[in-house]
Amino acid sequence: MAEFKYEIIQEIVVLSVNKNGWRKELNLISWNGKEPKYDIREWSPTREKMGKGVTLTKEELMMLVKALTESAKE
Repeated sequence: MAEFKYEIIQEIVVLSVNKNGWRKELNLISWNGKEPKYDIREWSPTREKMGKGVTLTKEELMMLVKALTESAKE
């Protein structure tokens, strides 16, 4: 398996914490030195391990926020 690097540029919000201490977070992350993207995934308490996640560009995140805001009004 190829190695990859990541750098958490900005910690935005912890969405939840499960009973084992894993935290579902929204962060701005640079993967392999590329342009940072918004990232939602679970992290172990020490951040040594991570779960599968979803990465979004700023435009995709804004579309999601808009859709959720409109949905909440219904």
